Amino acid sequence: MSTGINAAAQLAAYNGSMSKRVILVGHCSPDSSYLSIAVKSVLPDASVERVNNDAALQPALEKGADLLLVNRVLDGDFADSDGIGLVKRLTSSHPNIKVMLVSNYPDAQARAVAAGALPGFGKSELNAPRTHEILASALGGSKL
Repeated sequence: MSTGINAAAQLAAYNGSMSKRVILVGHCSPDSSYLSIAVKSVLPDASVERVNNDAALQPALEKGADLLLVNRVLDGDFADSDGIGLVKRLTSSHPNIKVMLVSNYPDAQARAVAAGALPGFGKSELNAPRTHEILASALGGSKL
């Protein structure tokens, strides 16, 4: 089984010096900090941005993003009632964008995947090797 460190090394070798951009969508400050640490443990040079409303989301998308990590329960001001609705809207309006739902609930993950997301992970799994592998795969360009 691969570890998070191996996933990070593989991703660094694959990407060379290319900087990746990850947008944290609808997360509170503490969760954003933990998610940023998880992303940077896989890809230390990644740019991680926090967006908590629709007004900031559009300009962030226009700048380009390699991955969006969307909270199941959105913190902030979004037109969508939950993260799954936002995933559906984003994958419809930006079909090439990579989106993952952050949720511990398997049924929510299944609904997000059905809406166009990549398989995601829960906050309770942030330090798990599987989460590091999922992030490395998404940021490295391959789909799970």
